[in-house]
Amino acid sequence: MAACVFRVELSVSCRSLLDRDLGSRSDPLCVLLEDAGGGRWAELDRTEKVKNCQDPEFCKKLVVDYYFEKVQKLKFGIYDIDNKSFDLNDDDYLGGIECTLGQVVSSSVFTRPLELKQGKLAGKGTITISAEEIKDNRVVHLEIEAQNLDKKDIFGKSDPFLEFYKRSDAGTWQLVYRSEVIKNNLNPCWKKFSVPLQTFCGGDFNKPIKVQCADYDSDGSHDLIGTLETTLAQMQTAGAGSPVEYECIHSEKKQKKKNYKNSGIIRIKSCKIETEYSFLDYVMGGCQINFTVGVDFTASNGDPKSPDSLHYISPDGVNEYLMAIWSVGSVVQDYDTDKLFPAFGFGAQVPPSWQVSHEFALNFNPSNPYCQGIQGIVDAYRQILPQIRLYGPTNFSPIINHVAMFAAHSLQQGTAAQYFILLIITDGEITDLDQTRQAIVNASKLPMSIIIVGVGEADFKAMEFLDGDSGVLKSVTGEPAARDIVQFVPFRQFKNAPREALSQVVLAEVPKQLVSYYKWQGWPPLKLPEIKAM
Repeated sequence: MAACVFRVELSVSCRSLLDRDLGSRSDPLCVLLEDAGGGRWAELDRTEKVKNCQDPEFCKKLVVDYYFEKVQKLKFGIYDIDNKSFDLNDDDYLGGIECTLGQVVSSSVFTRPLELKQGKLAGKGTITISAEEIKDNRVVHLEIEAQNLDKKDIFGKSDPFLEFYKRSDAGTWQLVYRSEVIKNNLNPCWKKFSVPLQTFCGGDFNKPIKVQCADYDSDGSHDLIGTLETTLAQMQTAGAGSPVEYECIHSEKKQKKKNYKNSGIIRIKSCKIETEYSFLDYVMGGCQINFTVGVDFTASNGDPKSPDSLHYISPDGVNEYLMAIWSVGSVVQDYDTDKLFPAFGFGAQVPPSWQVSHEFALNFNPSNPYCQGIQGIVDAYRQILPQIRLYGPTNFSPIINHVAMFAAHSLQQGTAAQYFILLIITDGEITDLDQTRQAIVNASKLPMSIIIVGVGEADFKAMEFLDGDSGVLKSVTGEPAARDIVQFVPFRQFKNAPREALSQVVLAEVPKQLVSYYKWQGWPPLKLPEIKAM
């Protein structure tokens, strides 16, 4: 699975740094370190040194790869540089902070007091960090056809396809796009396609672009039909009803044949450049990610007092349910400002009536089911476990519909302000499969994603079916999901893996799901990113 990775540049400034130099001010530098595990920190980048300054604004940006699905612990350290050595151990430490990259990117401006060590402030010193994704987020959309291409096949017409190349800085041609093959057609019309502007021409509208048209052969010995050279600026002049036309020239044929005119005409029917927003654009633009947890308390989990039960809390205070809550919640919590998370149980008999409930608040407060932070969910789970009776059946649809109701309400704002993630942790024995299918199809039209973590050793075929990876999920009536919003992962695959491994896999799809939803709606981020001059 491809990781959802972005390049982020961090701008750093400080105020009121400690003064460690006699007779002059400090010469500060900022170093960025990432937690490498086992108490070790690895340097990622560092700024330049600013001479004689207690309020530096560092010019050099710190660059880091950002993964939504990981908790990336960072340390920013400020040092007073008094020599030319690269080693910072012989320089005075002016203070630092530890935080996560998620905290930084989800804040428009992230300011914290500097500390010399935990709990000891570095005077009045502060550090301010702002993040910006490194990319030109424009995309080129092209619609192309051809006329009267040369016939290259003995027993039929040509099977043409296009290849686009950009001129690299080294002067070589670099492939940026290859079209589909259209069989047996001298007047083909290729599918509309899109290429990131950065990829297509490096953002340079006048960079030479070579288009090559060839006749496809299955053995790879494609026959050249012809080429043309242009620029994006020229292609952009194509508009409704007035395509830009180019002669497709085969240079060898042109040299050999006196009356050679061309090998066909390539027509740019449409060339549009649009902004395509990323997950970070939406998060940095103010989109809040709302996290809800649903816990399976059905009898198939086993008696919580028995060590065989999936709800049994081991002597070291954990079980698979708690590990899943911690793993996923620790990532998502950085993107929710109030850190209040609704948490529900389903499939148990609850006091005082001992009726079976498919949607009860873990804190027993139905009017306010919010828990304070991930620790609050964990505490509520531990407290409720001895107070309920595990029962059944296992119905997912009530809790999906519950979160969908809030997502539908936020939809009325008509902006990219709220996105909802529902984490369901279950032993996999689902009873209301048909109703759940309908609930997911309905939810696919809303700003929400569903993560299902399967605990225990059960057969998870129903969960895999809901995931829809093998095809589009449909309701019982045949209505297809508008988009894929379910990600299922069996916990047993991660039993012996590091804790962060589970969150990396289950959350890897969320950025794509969020972006695809807002793109489908045609909604830009609440606060648009500033486009930098190239």
